[in-house]
Amino acid sequence: MKEKEALKIVEDRLNAGKEPLKILDDAQRAMEIVGQRFADSQYFIPDLVYSGEILKEITDMVKPKLAKAAEVKRVGKVVIGTVAGDIHDIGKDIVVFMLDVNGFEVYDLGVDVPAQKFVDKIKESGAPIVGLSGFLALAYDSMKQTVEAIKDAGLRNKVKVMIGGGQITEEVKKYTGADAYGKDAMVGVSLAKKWSGAG
Repeated sequence: MKEKEALKIVEDRLNAGKEPLKILDDAQRAMEIVGQRFADSQYFIPDLVYSGEILKEITDMVKPKLAKAAEVKRVGKVVIGTVAGDIHDIGKDIVVFMLDVNGFEVYDLGVDVPAQKFVDKIKESGAPIVGLSGFLALAYDSMKQTVEAIKDAGLRNKVKVMIGGGQITEEVKKYTGADAYGKDAMVGVSLAKKWSGAG
């Protein structure tokens, strides 16, 4: 949470020729701590946003070195977006970042995404994993409609659907017809790894 110090550490490590992936790994672990503190109500949404900003800066510093080091071996594809009627993207952006650094090719559709757009992107990308994000209770119906649209398009048996957001529970998962829900970004990554046979 100390931006200047964090960026200075990254800069020093890069200059010392340290492994870029290791730096991202440490940054990811730091985000897990932030996530845990958020879960324990020690940190709040502004802290999450701020740490996300720092994380973006660290990624921007490390990525050019990564590209040189080696193309990350992509372990799978994920289509993700915040469902129609909802414009929250903090959680989604953290999940996108975590999936990215864990080797997934992520198609981020943004916020307020209509069901058809998910269907089109699944067809186009061939991604076997779909992430539906929503923070508001009204998002549950959109999630349900999106899962139904995927089913109507004949794609339901080809994809695994995970949902995530503020108040998602087992009941909401059942209601929407999703395969699983994640209470935080790390659960999302674990599910994606499990489903793609990468972990």
